[in-house]
Amino acid sequence: MTSKVAATASAFLSRTNELGILQQSCIRILSFCESNSSHIGLHIHCPVIKFGLLENLDLCNNLLSLYLKTDGIWNARKLFDEMPQRTVFAWTVMISAFTKSQEFASALSLFEEMMASGIHPNEFTFSSVIRSCAGLGDLSYGGRVHGSVLKTGFEGNSVVGSSLTDLYSKCGKLKEARELFSSLQNADTISWTMMISSLVGARKWREALRFYSAMIKAGVSPNEFTFVKLLGASSFLGLEFGKTIHSNIIVRGIPLNVVLKTSLVDFYSHFSKMEDAVRVLNSTGEQDVFLWTSVVSGFVRNLRAKEAVGTFLEMRSLGLQPNNFTYSAILSLCSAVRSLDFGKQIHSQTIKVGFEDSTDVGNALVDMYMKCSASEVEASRVFGAMISPNVVSWTTLILGLVDHGFEQDCFGLLMEMVKREVEPNVVTLSGVLRACSKLKYVRRVLEIHGYLLRRHVDGEMIVGNSLVDAYASSSKVDYAWNVTRSMDRRDNITYTSLVTRLNELGKHEMALSVINHMYGDGIRMDQLSLPGFISASANLGAHETGKHLHCYSVKSGFSGAVSVLNSLVDMYSKCGSLEDAKKVFEEIVTPDVVSWNGLVSGLASNGRISSALSAFEEMRMKGTEPDSVTFLILLSACSNGRLTEMGLEYFQSMKTIHNMEPQIEHYVHLVGILGRAGRLEEATGVVETMHLKPNAMIFKTLLRACRYHGNLSLGEDMANKGLALAPSDPAFYILLADLYDESGKPELAQKTRNLMSEKGLCKKLSKSTVEVQGKVHSFVGEDVTTVERRNGIYAEIESIKEEIKKFGSPYRGNENASFHSAKQAVVYGFIYASPQAPVHVVKNKFLCKDCHDFVSILTRLVDKKITVRDGNQVHIFKNGECSCKREETSFVIS
Repeated sequence: MTSKVAATASAFLSRTNELGILQQSCIRILSFCESNSSHIGLHIHCPVIKFGLLENLDLCNNLLSLYLKTDGIWNARKLFDEMPQRTVFAWTVMISAFTKSQEFASALSLFEEMMASGIHPNEFTFSSVIRSCAGLGDLSYGGRVHGSVLKTGFEGNSVVGSSLTDLYSKCGKLKEARELFSSLQNADTISWTMMISSLVGARKWREALRFYSAMIKAGVSPNEFTFVKLLGASSFLGLEFGKTIHSNIIVRGIPLNVVLKTSLVDFYSHFSKMEDAVRVLNSTGEQDVFLWTSVVSGFVRNLRAKEAVGTFLEMRSLGLQPNNFTYSAILSLCSAVRSLDFGKQIHSQTIKVGFEDSTDVGNALVDMYMKCSASEVEASRVFGAMISPNVVSWTTLILGLVDHGFEQDCFGLLMEMVKREVEPNVVTLSGVLRACSKLKYVRRVLEIHGYLLRRHVDGEMIVGNSLVDAYASSSKVDYAWNVTRSMDRRDNITYTSLVTRLNELGKHEMALSVINHMYGDGIRMDQLSLPGFISASANLGAHETGKHLHCYSVKSGFSGAVSVLNSLVDMYSKCGSLEDAKKVFEEIVTPDVVSWNGLVSGLASNGRISSALSAFEEMRMKGTEPDSVTFLILLSACSNGRLTEMGLEYFQSMKTIHNMEPQIEHYVHLVGILGRAGRLEEATGVVETMHLKPNAMIFKTLLRACRYHGNLSLGEDMANKGLALAPSDPAFYILLADLYDESGKPELAQKTRNLMSEKGLCKKLSKSTVEVQGKVHSFVGEDVTTVERRNGIYAEIESIKEEIKKFGSPYRGNENASFHSAKQAVVYGFIYASPQAPVHVVKNKFLCKDCHDFVSILTRLVDKKITVRDGNQVHIFKNGECSCKREETSFVIS
């Protein structure tokens, strides 16, 4: 019996010894596999279960670590759930893995299980949980975790403190983050780096540099990650700051590993210093695909296509296989240089190397096809084939469709995106708002604005700027101003959008007032916003304001910007200062088509028709191709200059020489040219045979021609056709009534005017503006009582008329036109402007014959240059003559 017990005990001890050896062997194998990231060690899982070794905590922890390193988080979670005992190490490793994988909600859920199990977290557990809270932006949960930290005595721990600092800064609580950092006991390199990182993330770049100085003074040595963050700040602070940081790296002997080298490459490429970036690449032997990709991206960002492709090929020749980010960068280059063929070649390569399912590559392909192809079909096909399109994918597609003119489709895509639980970001919504701007779709803008308000992101600059533009483009100026005021920050784009839309709406005085709001925000005009303000000055005839803006452009270093110079050419032309316009044009080093259009238009509108046509020929000789706007200017010039045959030749040349299809606006001018020449039958034939559907303007132009030549029957037909398209346009009733009057049919004329009144229609109010001593004054045409005639500007007009009579002029004046707005503006400028200053008036309607004669005779009485712009024509009055050389009766297109 004793011998049997002894034998059994011996066998048990032998087996126990064998299991012990097995356990130690398994642990050694797992440790080796983990250090080499080898998934082969996972095969040990089977014998661990077979021999019941799950009770061994060290063995299970090692196996769990290997799963996390080589086989993914979810298989590791299965092993974790099988473990009969879970130490704080196992819980922490698992929570940390979820945090690193950005499965933040899962990390917090697991933390709840840990707390419920009675296991007390350590500093690394708390650190991971707090980082998950930061990832979710969940300050409420993070605050509760902070409370647990205080209760468990980890408040001064540098690891936990660093994570808390990161949480509070990412949730917009920078003050609390600073206080936490200050409370840390013996803050180490990680703590200092985390605080610097928080400041960089909060765009407090100078403060980040000050913290770095304090870190050095405190005797804490920075590491490579500290410098990575500082280089990120230097990208915003300037090249010299970054060079100083680079010097610090060298002086302190920080090893240039691939992470730091990649940051240096990114920094230098940001400032277009690609030669320095390449030197960093070649500075040490340590290189990887991410570093090379950074160099490729730098060349792409700086549009150095040859070097980008060369670097891409070189990395492949070195055996470094480009990754999805490398291919995305090269595809971005194709988008930038609009190279569809090269883009297709890269597309083929991505399929060959197995990146067809990569979301990043797919996004770059959608962008490339949208920007390089005339059709949206290929981009839509790529998008449709994507397995997991993300918010960038949807946004790229929506932006591309807006650019291709499919604005209406964007709303359906937005709904589909939300339906698939992909949350649109501010760029997505900005794209949809751009579609609303084009469609003037106010209801959609209001819906999107409500969506933004509910998510508390309406104050963000990018979406705020889009809202301002969408409301203003839809004539909701008050709404646009309200959004502008509600934004946390405004920039040049905010105000540039606003001034551009205000100019389009004809609110030029309000556009100029935007300058004061900009200066109130500490924002100076740049070369993007300045042309808008110069344009507002041009349209108001605010010559003095325009000259001040010209001086500002020179002092601010924008005098070489083509967009600024183009707007100055337009401003001086519209203010009748043609010599100044020509001087500015001559300053343009390489005039583009807009520059030439401005010059040709300026010459034509100032009555220099022959010079305008010569300028067009010079433009062609110098290699600048005309666009559709050029031909509108030429046709208008031929119309005003009675150059009928030349106008017809220009119209025909659009197709025959320039391969350009005339648009409806060109046909309107063609009909005007023929109508002015009395070739009404030809003009009617053009309308009947053109490939485009006639609009109201073309019938209005023909009606005006019929009135000019007294063709009643055709005029009635044109009025009927025009009113069928635009029943609320009073111009048809006014022109037809005048035609009836001039044809000896006053009864029909009165009947037409009565019909107009019954419909609640009235003539457009005549308005004229004049600038005196830098301030724009507005006047409107109206009936004036006998009492009012004795006061103010009206009395001054009557006084001047008396002087004209004494002068012996045949001018007697039309009683109905005595106080037209143009007369008021001219007389106001004549009286209150300085004696040397010319008077410049802008009128929103055609200058009538009575006002024209009044101004002409006034300049014969006094030595004064007076210009009046009505529409696209500038009348320059000097010594009793006008640059337009007007005939007794006039005919214009308006």
